[in-house]
Amino acid sequence: MTALKFTWNPVSGIDLGFITIHFYSLMFVVTFASCFYLMKPIFKREGIKKEKLDSLFIYTVIAIVLGMRLGHVIFYQTELIWEDPLAVLLPISTQNGFEFTGFRGLASHGAVVGVLVSMYYYNKKVLKKSWLWILDRLAVVSGIGAMFVRLGNFFNSEMIGHSTDSAIGIKFIQHEISKGKAVSLTKIQNPQKAYQALTDDPQFSSIISELPYRYPGQLMEATGYLLVFFILMFLYWKTEARKKPGLLLGAFLLLLMGVRIIVERFKEVQVEGREEWFLNTGQLLSIPFILIGLYLVYNALTKKEAI
Repeated sequence: MTALKFTWNPVSGIDLGFITIHFYSLMFVVTFASCFYLMKPIFKREGIKKEKLDSLFIYTVIAIVLGMRLGHVIFYQTELIWEDPLAVLLPISTQNGFEFTGFRGLASHGAVVGVLVSMYYYNKKVLKKSWLWILDRLAVVSGIGAMFVRLGNFFNSEMIGHSTDSAIGIKFIQHEISKGKAVSLTKIQNPQKAYQALTDDPQFSSIISELPYRYPGQLMEATGYLLVFFILMFLYWKTEARKKPGLLLGAFLLLLMGVRIIVERFKEVQVEGREEWFLNTGQLLSIPFILIGLYLVYNALTKKEAI
């Protein structure tokens, strides 16, 4: 069966002439906007003033961007600290001249840590309820944000899977062929136009036909995160889970990191030299969060009193 197989070679973003709005960066805007919109009825139900939601937006944006970026650099690309220090926190590259790259290289585990820390300060300075209270409510909407981030990875042709003959295989042109090689093959200096020529010009069909189909790891993960979002929304709006501190957060960590561990089995190793590990970096980083999730769920379900 090959009906679902296709070749993926998208443009990198919306070209405005003086700057390109990368789809990956755009997905972050969609993430924050959708989560803000979904938190509105939750705050209204809980009787929390809108002004505190505005502050929550600022805290979470800073925490997620910083957490994801630092998490990626620490766990996946440590050499960037000494090779291109400006690129650690800025969406640029200075290794081969100045280049605006957009937000590339972000780790979801770092986002979780960043939010945990920032919500402690948000609750202490703004909300003044309990740390678990706000984390439970954030967990309800976070799955949809995680899904949009993985769609951004799909646009970037990154976090691809192992080669496969299954019906869901995709050819990721921009992953398989470097910018330099695309320019060399087509003699077109603009890498994006060079990539387009590779798929549009029949003379390059033999090159494209030899590229392997791969599991769409980003789409598999995004689908799992969407399911997590629906489950958490159901628990919050249709059950009494919100009255048990830590239950929603614990369920979120278990489900989200469970999806991550499963999908990682289909993805390429992101760090060279770790190919022989029984569990890859993403799976290893997920284990502590799963243990925390188990503790939170157990503690919430065995407590006699509910709020």
